[in-house]
Amino acid sequence: MDAVGVLARFPCVLSETPLSRGKNGAAASHGRAHSVSFQSYRHLTAFQPSPFLSLSSSCRHAGTIRSRRTKTRIFLPHLVAAMEGVEETYIMIKPDGVQRGLVGEIISRFEKKGFLLKGLKLFQCPKELAEEHYKDLKDKSFYPKLIDYITSGPVVCMAWEGVGVVASSRKLIGATNPLQAEPGTIRGDLAVQTGRNVVHGSDSPENGHREIDLWFKEGELCQWIPAQAPWLRE
Repeated sequence: MDAVGVLARFPCVLSETPLSRGKNGAAASHGRAHSVSFQSYRHLTAFQPSPFLSLSSSCRHAGTIRSRRTKTRIFLPHLVAAMEGVEETYIMIKPDGVQRGLVGEIISRFEKKGFLLKGLKLFQCPKELAEEHYKDLKDKSFYPKLIDYITSGPVVCMAWEGVGVVASSRKLIGATNPLQAEPGTIRGDLAVQTGRNVVHGSDSPENGHREIDLWFKEGELCQWIPAQAPWLRE
């Protein structure tokens, strides 16, 4: 059911365009790219919605324009944010982190930071998926051991969303070598060896999209509005 929200003096419509899907139910990456024009509303209380959402041209008019290919969603002013910089990242707790009972500890660090959890599952990774995920490291001498390690037990797959979430998550995780990771980071506090460094995080927004598409199937990501959203940014 549609509801009208008012931005300044005009109703504003946020539109979500359904994603195209590739083989095995994976979302096509190009379906995630949407430009956002939000220059006129920076003064509003911030909320980080999905990057799938974009302001439609009907914000300039009193009426709502519908199209057959667009599903309309409308938010009240205090739930709308400046969307520039909103990203998605893939975070994976590796088998050692699961076996050591660190799942709750790691998730809480991202929650306390204020990022939005979009997808979460415990998953036994097949060899083919591990090889695809780490294909850029195929020529490295440690590649076979890495694949054996990732497939040795269940992993926890997570999709997180937020402003600057990729770079910020890398800082939360810490250096690849736990002995070089700063105290206070996940690896700095919870790991001692590179080969057992507990957690993986996407190294770029592009890889964030690719890895989420790789590890999550259609219908496994949730679109929702956290109650704390208006309190994270002014």
